[in-house]
Amino acid sequence: MASNKPAKPDVKAIHQAVDRYIANPPYKTFNYKQVSQAIGVANPTHHRSVALYLAEKAFDGDLLEIAPGKYRVPEHNVIATGTFVRMRNGKNSVVTDGDEQSIFVAERNSMHALNGDRVQVSIAARVRGREPEAIVTDIIEKKDQTFIGTLQVEKNFATLTPDSKHLATDIIIPRGKLHGGTSGDKAIVRITNWPEHRTSPTGEVVDILGKSGENNAEIHAILAEFGLPYRYPKAVEEAANKIQAGITPEEIAKREDMRGVTTFTIDPKDAKDFDDALSIRRLSNGHWEIGVHIADVTHYVRPESIIDREAEDRATSVYLVDRVVPMLPEHLSNGICSLRPDEEKLTFSVIFEMDNKGKVINSRIGRTVIKSDRRFTYEEAQDVIETGKGDFATEIKTLDRLAKILRKERYENGSVDFDREEVRFDIDEKGHPTGVYFKVSKDANKLIEEFMLLANKTVASFIADMKKKGKDKAFVYRVHDVPEPGKLADLASLSKVFGYKVRTTGEPRDINRSINRLLQDVKGKGEENLLSTLAVRSMAKAIYTTENIGHYGLGFDNYTHFTSPIRRYPDMMVHRLLERYLRGGRSVNIERLEEQCKHSSDQEQRAANAERASIKYKQVEFMNDHLGEVFDGVISGVTEWGLYVELDENKCEGLVPVRDLADDYYDFDEKNYCLIGRKYNNRYRLGDKVRVQVARCDVDRKQLDFVVVDENNKPLSAESKDMYAKPKSQTVMKSSKGEKGDRRSSYRSKSYRK
Repeated sequence: MASNKPAKPDVKAIHQAVDRYIANPPYKTFNYKQVSQAIGVANPTHHRSVALYLAEKAFDGDLLEIAPGKYRVPEHNVIATGTFVRMRNGKNSVVTDGDEQSIFVAERNSMHALNGDRVQVSIAARVRGREPEAIVTDIIEKKDQTFIGTLQVEKNFATLTPDSKHLATDIIIPRGKLHGGTSGDKAIVRITNWPEHRTSPTGEVVDILGKSGENNAEIHAILAEFGLPYRYPKAVEEAANKIQAGITPEEIAKREDMRGVTTFTIDPKDAKDFDDALSIRRLSNGHWEIGVHIADVTHYVRPESIIDREAEDRATSVYLVDRVVPMLPEHLSNGICSLRPDEEKLTFSVIFEMDNKGKVINSRIGRTVIKSDRRFTYEEAQDVIETGKGDFATEIKTLDRLAKILRKERYENGSVDFDREEVRFDIDEKGHPTGVYFKVSKDANKLIEEFMLLANKTVASFIADMKKKGKDKAFVYRVHDVPEPGKLADLASLSKVFGYKVRTTGEPRDINRSINRLLQDVKGKGEENLLSTLAVRSMAKAIYTTENIGHYGLGFDNYTHFTSPIRRYPDMMVHRLLERYLRGGRSVNIERLEEQCKHSSDQEQRAANAERASIKYKQVEFMNDHLGEVFDGVISGVTEWGLYVELDENKCEGLVPVRDLADDYYDFDEKNYCLIGRKYNNRYRLGDKVRVQVARCDVDRKQLDFVVVDENNKPLSAESKDMYAKPKSQTVMKSSKGEKGDRRSSYRSKSYRK
């Protein structure tokens, strides 16, 4: 009887074929699958032989493993260019152009390049058992950057101790370059000189933010850290203050007059910039006319004016823990443009005719004039929805009913349901956090969200329809790419362990429906944190661009941002483009528009980073009042340098350094998001519940450290090694160690922004 077992591989022949391949590889980088295909082996057993041989060659230094399972042939003293990454912990590196390989650079070989500098490096061939190293041979382009820290003024000179994770040394400042700074001041300093033979650079003070530790100084420092403005130019404010509302009979005559239609705003209780309002009235045919009215900012802010240039540069308002840093001057954002009740306002509107089943019969887009009848907070509108009583109860209940129909239809069509709590702080008059609460999205919030989404979608579809008619117009789209296949596969693989199924192939709506089912099914279960976190991480970031690839997360073919021009510059761009195209204007320059889109996307990310940093600062401040206390939490991030733990009670997040896990020596299993003890096989995995004690709070560096404690609230030791042991049945694959980076870089999930 013939055997079905695969033939035993001719290892010697396979090795010879691999050697021939890597002697002259057709690609710069390759993996075992590419090599196997090239040398003509298809059997899985033969594939394994190829993979093992490539790994052996890499260990011997004959190949470079630039990423797990990805190789290239080493060259002697390769000259390359790249971006320098400077780290406070001394683990400097250069990320080379093209293959984006991260190569270690010792400080003695750095030429004192700063983080972000463009450099030329010489890369030596890998020595057996050692990682490759690079030597900076030239700084091609120095990045203009400043550092924020605390001043210490001595008799003949001063020093700045930087807060930055990208500089380990103090900056020396001549007394003549202090610009009025004194000891204890939080200051911004620019490096002016760093001779090779000196360990510390020389710099000058650019600005004084206030005394270190004071709330305003620290918040301004966060903004400056991310390159965001912390004060408004006087000239811009003066220009804005000269603008008048200008709601004249002549201007009203150019617009659809909707001042007599029931209209109201629904916003957070502390909001002052009301940029959207809803109107509703019953039509004679029994349908509903619903208007989404948006502040007509571009009527007042003219292109290339001093106000417009400042708004374009900022690109977005920044929402920090204790304040809003507005994109537009207050006279516009909180005054003329804000849709305050009982005031006539100029708006740009999308008006829908909808039947009682929530179907949009038709829509129109145009400039209007409105007069809001009532300003609702979300809490007030929610009370009307729940009780059916209060001002405009019929109108609000109708909008809520229609919004729920729109929402249900959106999810059926593949929109992903990421509904996550947001952390907020109660803050005293000095800016110190005294308590934590959570912002939860209720029906009133979702009502506004659905009609804003509908308006944004309708505007983008209007432009897309022009293209179908042969009138291709350059436009600003808000797009969201498909998930990264590897991350989606990881989500599906781990979900399967818990008995859930996530699709990785097929139509986007089917994949998203399976993710939605997962998110619903895991609610309240032990694995909720792990799987919901991985689901968020599988998603790409939404960006602005002129290339309309659709919005994957929302399940929309066409989407833009039209509804918040007071706080987002892309919405102003959309308003101007709409006005131009509605009156038959020609398409604008797409290259210039794309540059503006990229800048807006970059600024949005900076603003999000600053928001997270301000939350982290307040978390550390808050927990500093709770040193030594014990809390229950969940592991929100796993790295080779430790565990990030989010506390159940207040959502504050801190690090458990791996050095403080005293019960064993732990290895990082990147594939399975866990740390595994070498001796006892204890496992700490993303989503696991743990109990921790607040060990250290460094407010200056926004660092919060925890230690894991046992059932008696004592720090773990070798004696308590079995406390959190996990079942040993799960198969884990040991991953190759990547770059550590800074130990404060968290893998914690954040909802992507629509």
